[in-house]
Amino acid sequence: MEPFFNENKYETGRDKRNIFDKLFLNTRWYFVYGYGKVVINGRNLAVKNKYDSEAWAQSSYRILEDIEKSGGRIFIDGIDNISKVEGPVVFVSNHMSTLETFVFPCIIAPLKEVTYVVKESLISMPLFGHVMKSRNPIVVSRKNSRQDLLNVISQGKEKIEKGISIILFPEGTRQGVFNPEKFNSLGIKLAKEAGVPVIPVAIKTDFWGNGKLIKDIGPIRRKEPICISFGEPVSITGNGKAEHKQVVEFISGKIDEFKKIKL
Repeated sequence: MEPFFNENKYETGRDKRNIFDKLFLNTRWYFVYGYGKVVINGRNLAVKNKYDSEAWAQSSYRILEDIEKSGGRIFIDGIDNISKVEGPVVFVSNHMSTLETFVFPCIIAPLKEVTYVVKESLISMPLFGHVMKSRNPIVVSRKNSRQDLLNVISQGKEKIEKGISIILFPEGTRQGVFNPEKFNSLGIKLAKEAGVPVIPVAIKTDFWGNGKLIKDIGPIRRKEPICISFGEPVSITGNGKAEHKQVVEFISGKIDEFKKIKL
């Protein structure tokens, strides 16, 4: 499939809104409506076994476009780093909101076959569960951390041997503030065992807040820039401690840079 982004950097242009959009973007429901349509369409394709990587990437890009039409300003850099490695890698990212889960595929999937490590509850959701299951993710229960570790390593190695990259959120759950102590080294362990590099990803996605009743339908904050940065591939040598520190420092440094962006 053709990439949606052909340069190393991407920034939302000022021409992304039309008159119709401007009439309705003062409410989150404009965005929820577009997001919901994409998820329902994806679910319908998934139950028919027609939701392949290209359809997934297209769905992701439509959500990115809805974000922009709803007033979101997106800044992406380091896209070229995804293609610097031939073959699969392990992507490790901080985790702030639902946004990165939906937007990563349109950036990564045209360049590398990829799937996620996800919690069990995601694949049991009425609509999104069908979409996620169609991507054949690695599923963790969050009930037995040791067993989850073993599953991620064994299933991750199997997928990587088939040429599939893995996206992993070491924090496990969404965090409003990046805390290096909660960023575990599971991605480093998987990359070491599979013999592939890690690509660190730093994100700032608090544009899409968490909802009180439905976690994935929260407020949107148009004053907050949406930032995604892919770092240089990191090869794992030794016990991986130095590489884990390097990944954490990349994410921390980028988050500090993101805070300086003014809209």
